[in-house]
Amino acid sequence: MQVMFSQLRTLRLLQATTRRFLSAQPSVATSLTEARNPSLLRNAAIIAHVDHGKSTLCDKILRDCSVEVSEDRMMDSGDLERERGITITSKVTTVEYKDYLLNIVDSPGHSDFGGEVERILGMVDSAVLLVDATEGPMAQTKFVLSKALALNLKPIVVLNKIDRPSARPEAVESDLFDLFASLDASEEQLDFTTVYASAKEGWASMDPNSGRDMGMIPLLEKIVDLVPCPKVSLDEPFSFIITMLSRDPFLGRIATGRVCSGIATVGDPVHVVSRDGVRRKNAKITKIMASRGLKRQDIPVASAGDITANAADCNNLSIPTIKPLWAPAIDPPTVSITFNVNDSPLSGKEGEVLTTQKLADWLYAEAENNVSIAVEKDAESDGLQVKGRGELQLGILVETLRREGAELALSPPKILTKLDNEGNLVEPVEELHIEVDDDHTGAIIEKLSARQANLIDMKPVLGDRTKLSFLCPSRGLLGYRPIFIQDTRGTGIMNRIFAEWAPRKATQSSVSTRKGVLVSMASGMTAGHALAALEARGVLFVGPREPVYTGMIIGEHNRDMDIDVNPVKAKQLTNFRTQSKDENVRLAPHRQYSLETAISYVSEAELVEVTPKSVRMRKQILDPGLRARKLKK
Repeated sequence: MQVMFSQLRTLRLLQATTRRFLSAQPSVATSLTEARNPSLLRNAAIIAHVDHGKSTLCDKILRDCSVEVSEDRMMDSGDLERERGITITSKVTTVEYKDYLLNIVDSPGHSDFGGEVERILGMVDSAVLLVDATEGPMAQTKFVLSKALALNLKPIVVLNKIDRPSARPEAVESDLFDLFASLDASEEQLDFTTVYASAKEGWASMDPNSGRDMGMIPLLEKIVDLVPCPKVSLDEPFSFIITMLSRDPFLGRIATGRVCSGIATVGDPVHVVSRDGVRRKNAKITKIMASRGLKRQDIPVASAGDITANAADCNNLSIPTIKPLWAPAIDPPTVSITFNVNDSPLSGKEGEVLTTQKLADWLYAEAENNVSIAVEKDAESDGLQVKGRGELQLGILVETLRREGAELALSPPKILTKLDNEGNLVEPVEELHIEVDDDHTGAIIEKLSARQANLIDMKPVLGDRTKLSFLCPSRGLLGYRPIFIQDTRGTGIMNRIFAEWAPRKATQSSVSTRKGVLVSMASGMTAGHALAALEARGVLFVGPREPVYTGMIIGEHNRDMDIDVNPVKAKQLTNFRTQSKDENVRLAPHRQYSLETAISYVSEAELVEVTPKSVRMRKQILDPGLRARKLKK
């Protein structure tokens, strides 16, 4: 009986296995049916210099593909992006045009977020290079174009803002051809197609003077005709290259990228392999999503050539290792800031004081999602050294953290150096492009020459303005932006971009980036009477009835030396009354610093205190006696 029962159980198991196998066959067939035909896919990225109209162009493309757009710059969905008017992170949107599925990637234009551009170019088949028809190619135009040409992409050139009276399409096209040639573009890449457009008015045309009533259709036609379809196969094993990572409180880690081969459905086992071929983790796909218009929707199949976002559940599946997929290398960071726990007397008043471990957990998680930053333990303190592309990028990182209620202290930015293949110390050198009024060119050249900048080009532009181009070490540009704004009365335009690693010069001219500072020697609330007496000493950073503490920087001194002052000293009360004694104190408006300008302003042995409500500057050593003794050493 036991043998018969065993045989019966074996028979039932075989029948159940057969039923599962047969039921799985229609699923496979269904997956193949639902998979996208790669020949009907087009993957393109929109790349450009900052403020040349990428996000606006994306909005008009969405509108002409029957996607409801409620307001301008819908692709810039983050609060910081809308407040600052810039794109910070790359975003993917997918639209349907005729029988084609167009995956459009909107990328940042600021040089500090160049890592976002580098990583998304690896998952597209072409790029739409957007150039202002008046300004022409700028610093970031050269950077993004060089990255696209290095990946053998043939860009489609769009001259935007062609409707402006100052537009000069012929001259800009000539400048673009020279730029392509200087970047060693191939003959095929030099034969680029030009589309004329006004993203603001919502039209594109092949003729700068006509055809303005067809919307974005001419540009969509060129994307369909000139962007090659993905060269992939649905029959090969599933492979997926990850270019962007994000977190969801319910789904966990979400990986966005391009399917390089095969198809995948929910429940399929996968594993993650690093660039060097090391297996990181095994997982199972739990959700497959894709951007359709302005929303991320669930799709049944991730098929070769498409750009999808996949959520996975990590487990201990046993899967054979495969070779890693090729991915473009990301340029290394050039500047670093040390993040410390806030230990000022006002800590905990406005937000949450993070412990070093909690701060480290947040920064390491952010570094996993942002490929252009790196986090390391600081050898000189208990803080964490965060490396990035520029002060703006790191400032955005800090702003995100403070909006979550955190308090922290930041060191002044430092320029990173490295050893080349021959063992020589090299430092980053940046290409600086400045457009100013003719009256300000002398002051700009004088200040930058003192910072070891070399003038490489100077030419007039529209109006009484001049365009200057420099090559300057990155360390010479630390703290220069506030000086530039002051010298140009806020009318100058400055763009900078990494150029090369060059041998570090043994000596550098002594450059005073600022004067001395006024340091509070008492704690309490500032008094108008005391501040009025200090106005003759310099420019104040605080107003009346603001909390200060010993060691806090409250102003800039008129001389090149720091002095300790008392901003909380109250007015002496007497029984004697006169008209002059009782008059109200009138203070000049105090200077307020944003987060980025404060980071650029502080010097060595100083910190920036960041809380959810305030940005303060302070000395690293608060006690004036201890600070004086350390200076003597």
